[in-house]
Amino acid sequence: MATVRCTAAQAIVRYLSNQFTEVDGKQVPLFPGVYGIFGHGNVTCLGEALEAAQETLPTWRGQNEQSMAFAAVGFAKAMVRRQIMVVTASIGPGTTNLLTAAGVAHTSRLPLLMICGDSFARRRPDPVMQQVEHFNDPTQTVNDAFKAVSRYWDRITYPEQLLSSLPQAVATMLDPGDCGPAFIGICQDVQEMAYDYPDAFFQPRVHLTARPRADRVQLALAAERLQRAQRPLIIAGGGVRYSQAESALENFATEHGIPVVETIAGKGTFTHHHPLHMGPIGILGSTSANELAANADVILAIGTRLMDFVTGSWTVFSHDAQFITLNAARFDAHKHLSLPLVCDAREGLNDLHAALGNWRADAVWLERGRQAFVKWNALIAEKQEPTPAEGDPTYAQVVGIVNAQAAPEDYIISAAGGLPGELVKGWRVKNPGTFDCEFGFSCMGYELSAGWGVAMAGLDRDVIVMIGDGTYMMMNSDIYSSVLSGHKFILIVCDNGGYAVINRLQNAKGGASFNNLLKDCRVQEPFHVDFVAHAQSMGACARKVNTLTELEAAIQWAKGNDRTTVISIATHPCSWTPGDAWWDVGVPEVSARESVNQAYTEHLTGRQQQRVGF
Repeated sequence: MATVRCTAAQAIVRYLSNQFTEVDGKQVPLFPGVYGIFGHGNVTCLGEALEAAQETLPTWRGQNEQSMAFAAVGFAKAMVRRQIMVVTASIGPGTTNLLTAAGVAHTSRLPLLMICGDSFARRRPDPVMQQVEHFNDPTQTVNDAFKAVSRYWDRITYPEQLLSSLPQAVATMLDPGDCGPAFIGICQDVQEMAYDYPDAFFQPRVHLTARPRADRVQLALAAERLQRAQRPLIIAGGGVRYSQAESALENFATEHGIPVVETIAGKGTFTHHHPLHMGPIGILGSTSANELAANADVILAIGTRLMDFVTGSWTVFSHDAQFITLNAARFDAHKHLSLPLVCDAREGLNDLHAALGNWRADAVWLERGRQAFVKWNALIAEKQEPTPAEGDPTYAQVVGIVNAQAAPEDYIISAAGGLPGELVKGWRVKNPGTFDCEFGFSCMGYELSAGWGVAMAGLDRDVIVMIGDGTYMMMNSDIYSSVLSGHKFILIVCDNGGYAVINRLQNAKGGASFNNLLKDCRVQEPFHVDFVAHAQSMGACARKVNTLTELEAAIQWAKGNDRTTVISIATHPCSWTPGDAWWDVGVPEVSARESVNQAYTEHLTGRQQQRVGF
C-alpha cells in the first residue's frame, strides 16, 4: 500500500486541499480558504503546513477569531452551503473567541470547520500557558465547551485518528439534515507527529449534494391533507434557499394556487412583487402574512425551524390548523405534531406536486391574500416616504432609500438591533437569494464580518451591510480586514444613540428606560462616536450624511469606490414600523412599578392564545 509520511498538521491541510464540490456545473474546492490567527497552539505545526499550501488553500488573517468565524458563516450562507471556509485558532482565548460564532452556525444550520489547538496529549509540560485545568478531570479543556455548539466534535490524540475524523466532519457539514459546525481540536504535540498515511486518503474527491426523498406513505398522507384544505398556506424557510428549491417552490405554488409567506431566513425566496408572495410572517412579519396564518387550515412549512419569531410564540395560527412540515432534518420535521416529510426541499416539492395532480386551492383564498398584501405595501410605502419634518430620519425611511438605490443583484445583510424588523418588513427583494438577516442567533457583530465573508464569495455584486451604532461598537475590526484583503463591502451605520430596540422592548413591557440608550446609562457624558474618523483610520472610505437626499448620493459614491465604504447617518431612536404578532418574553409577575404589573396582566392574555403541545 502506497503511503505518504507527513505530520498530522500537514495531513489535515493535504486532505482539505483535495476535497472538491460542484457549483453551477464547475468543480471547485470544497474548502476555498482558511481564516486564521496564529498562536502557540497552532502556529508552529499547522501554520507550517498552511504556509506550504498557499496556492491550494489560501490563509486569510483576521483581527478577531469570532469575527473570522462570522465571515466564514456569511460566506457559507452566500454560497448556499456549497463551499465551506475553515477557521483556525490557538488554544485558550483564541479558541473560546469562536464560541459565539459556532452558536450562530449551529442555530442556523450552516457549515463551519474549526480546527484549533489543544493541550498536550502526553501531558509532559502541563500545565501549559492558557491551559484551563479541571482538578477532577484532566481530560477537559476549553475545547469541550464546543460540544454544545457543534454538530461534530473531536479531539485528536493520535495522528491516525484523522483518517476517520476528517471524513466524518466533512460528511456532517454536507449532510442536508445535520448540517452545522464541525470542531476538531488537535493536541499540540500530536500536530508535530509524523505518520504513514495511506495515499488513498489524499486522493481528490468530489462531494455532490445529497437530496433525500420523502417516505412514500407520508407523502401520500400529506397530499391527502392538502387536498382537503380550504385555506392552505406555504411557509418558505431558509431550507428552500439551501436546497436551491426556489424554482420548484414557485412551480408548486403556482400550479396549486397556494399563497406563500416567508420566514426571516426564507425572505428572498421570492421577489417582493411575485403574485404568490404575501410577505413575511410572524413578529417581524406583515399584517398580510399574519392574517393568512390566522385563517389557514393547513400549513405547509418548508425548510424552517418554526422559531418563535415566525410563529408569534405560537399565537399566529388557528388552534385547529394542521401542519405538514417538509424538512431535511428529522428534528425539525416532527415539531408540533406535524405530518413530517423528511426530505430535500426541491425533491420533496416535486414529489408532492406529482402526488397532488391537478388539485388547486380555492382562488378566493389566494385573492384574499393579494388584497391584504396590497394594503401592507401601502403601509410600508407610507412609512418609508421621506418627510419634510424636522428631526432625524426613521429606520424605515433609511431602508427605503437604500432599497431604492440597490441594484437587483446587490446582497443585503443584517442581524441584530432594530434594523432586522425594518428590513424584513420593508425591504423589497428584487432578486431571489440576495437577503441575509441572520436572526437565528441574532448576533450583534455578525453583520459586518459577514460582509467581508460574502465579499470573498466573489459573486460580482455590491454587498450592503446595515447596522446600528451598538453593533458597530461591538465588532468593527473587519473593516480593516476587508481593506487589507481587497474585499469591498458597503457599511451603513444607523446611529440612534444606543440599543434602541431593546429600550423599546423594555418600555413595551412596562419597564423604565435603563442602560440601553446612551442617555439612560451610567456615563459621565453621553457622546456619539465619530464613525467616519474611526473607519478612515482602518483604511476605509467614509462619509457622514445628515439627510435622505445626502444618503442617496453617498450610496452611489460608495458603489463607485474601490474599497470598503462606511456611511454614517443619525436615525430616530423610537419610530418603528408596526407589527401585529405577539412575543412571549419574561415579564415580572410582581413589581413595585405599576406599569410592569399592568404589562404582566396583558402578557397573560397573550399566553392564553398559544398553541401548546401540538
